[in-house]
Amino acid sequence: MIRALINSVPRRDLVGSRRRRRNTPGNAQAEGLSTLISSGERLTRPTEGESDSRESLISQVAKDRGAADELRLPPFILLNLTDELMGSKTPLYDNHTAADAKIVDFGGWDMPLHYDSQKEEHHIVRQNAGVFDVSHMTIVDLSGPQVRAFLQHLVSNDVARLKEHGKALYTAMLNTDGGIIDDLIIYFMAESDYRLIVNAATREKDLAWIRKHASTFDVSVKERAELAMIAVQGPNARELAAPCIDAEHRDAALALRPFFGLQAGDVFVARTGYTGEDGFEICMPASDARAIWDRLLAAGVAPCGLGARDTLRLEAAMNLYGTDMDETISPLEAGLEWTVAWEPADRDFIGRTALEALRDSADKRRFVGLLLEDRGVLRNHQKVIVDGIGEGEITSGGFSPTIGKSIALARVPAGDYDRARVEVRDKLLNVRIVKTPFVRNGQIRIEL
Repeated sequence: MIRALINSVPRRDLVGSRRRRRNTPGNAQAEGLSTLISSGERLTRPTEGESDSRESLISQVAKDRGAADELRLPPFILLNLTDELMGSKTPLYDNHTAADAKIVDFGGWDMPLHYDSQKEEHHIVRQNAGVFDVSHMTIVDLSGPQVRAFLQHLVSNDVARLKEHGKALYTAMLNTDGGIIDDLIIYFMAESDYRLIVNAATREKDLAWIRKHASTFDVSVKERAELAMIAVQGPNARELAAPCIDAEHRDAALALRPFFGLQAGDVFVARTGYTGEDGFEICMPASDARAIWDRLLAAGVAPCGLGARDTLRLEAAMNLYGTDMDETISPLEAGLEWTVAWEPADRDFIGRTALEALRDSADKRRFVGLLLEDRGVLRNHQKVIVDGIGEGEITSGGFSPTIGKSIALARVPAGDYDRARVEVRDKLLNVRIVKTPFVRNGQIRIEL
């Protein structure tokens, strides 16, 4: 059993309150992180003489080429100036600080941005295996005789597609205007049991929305705050993580197909991820998390922070809530048309009427990948200009460590075109529209 692994490891309960900073759920978290890490650089602490006021929250960025630029941090991501942040802490917080990780405030949680070089962490995941603490994510279990009918109404995708136990479904939870309240993964655990994994910064509004609409169904909603969650990602991730799974379930876990999960004793193992690489996402009792983390590191899996996670997911063209989409954006304009199941035609999911109107509109915006052909860096909110058609905006942008060029996701006007220009520091730089993902399973998928 998992507990047999941890007899000599100090126990630690999930600490920190459920307080969250007062920022717009999702948006501040996502935009702040992307601003901080889009260049794939390493942050160092402010020098001793700097003021400790909010205006002094500026870090030196030590780039690989040896130069240094200043980066003003958004107010929702603060550097650890006092060695003690005020957010909630995951069960692995002490592991991160012991490893001298750079800790930042991420949506109300004190989380590791990187341990050493962010770019090295990125490459380790592409080439071998890295592990991420994602215990800030929210796990919700739904059960009851009407749970499937409830989910058919709650989300845009069709849970009737889940015919095998353990199968996962990526989908969106929409408001009545068709805007995205959150994106989530649903696991089919049993005929009357499903597991949801939702974003950390949207926890309160997600739970409120789910409970509000569950009130008219015979469904139980249970948040699993006692569980921790880690993601082991990379081409060698499953092999290196396998010894952390009970022997009686190990072969079944290794045999999992992509986007399937398995309850393996005390842990839930899923072959899913947010990096574009193979691997596992593992849910476990919070008291077991530190021992499993330490065993992974001893096996040669490298600890990785939120910085590498963001550059990896951008290369894989995986959306970030609050940056690429929010409650004002439809899945049809966020590259998520495939998460909307129009059949059966009589399935009345929340937001359907609004989506049907947009589906038939000639003005529906495109969501595309961009590759920068000039020198520079693409960043969030830069203007995209399509000559003779109109303007759009980069939603996620940054330097791709794998490709060696700047890439972005952008929402642009409707039309048939494959080139545009981006406004960068009063200059117009040429970009090419490419089919995403940029990188998948360690391979560059676009033409350079």
